[in-house]
Amino acid sequence: MPHSPGGDPRTPTRVLVVDDEPQIVRALVINLKARKYDVDAAPDGATALQLAAARHPDVIVLDLGLPDMDGVEVIRGLRGWTRVPILVLSARHSSDEKVEALDAGADDYVTKPFGMDELLARLRASIRRAEPAGAGEDDVMVDTKDFTVDLAAKKVNRGGRDVRLTPTEWHLLEVLVRNTGRLVSQKQLLQEVWGPSYGTETNYLRVYMAQLRRKLETDPAHPRHFITEPGMGYRFER
Repeated sequence: MPHSPGGDPRTPTRVLVVDDEPQIVRALVINLKARKYDVDAAPDGATALQLAAARHPDVIVLDLGLPDMDGVEVIRGLRGWTRVPILVLSARHSSDEKVEALDAGADDYVTKPFGMDELLARLRASIRRAEPAGAGEDDVMVDTKDFTVDLAAKKVNRGGRDVRLTPTEWHLLEVLVRNTGRLVSQKQLLQEVWGPSYGTETNYLRVYMAQLRRKLETDPAHPRHFITEPGMGYRFER
């Protein structure tokens, strides 16, 4: 369970920084510690996986260009056992590489060179999204004819079996379900799920909506729950 995202010194949020560039690690460590975060650092993928298992960070900042393995491999290794938010930090600019990292289970993507304020804002947003449901939301269950969504436990059940969703698929589902019957714009979905600087990457939404439909709709080609409003956004109907 995440600690206090506000950097409360009694229960500091633990951040794992994974990067092989010492100057970037140093800058991140200084800025994070100044805001009362606990920080661990790893220079390669193998060390990152070991530290993640030993220290249980609340959020991971991960460079894709590591000396021993590709960062996407690290994401896949982490996603085998943890839903910890992963914020990718990379010099790779192509949308294909961003989509590959997001598909592997990353929660957000910041391109180098980056602004420290933006990175810290993205970090806080990732931690907030990972927090358990707040007071008054503990008993939120949404039933449809085909599946049940438990917002508090972050679980989806279909036909008596739990459906495995990636963290990003879950975030998208959660925003739609909490707005049942209402049109949620493409921009709002992108910003709530991927972060404040997103708003035009509609290809992300197409990829993830197709995945949700494939996992949850009886007939994904003719969805009854995840409705597209062409050019505007999406709507969840029970």
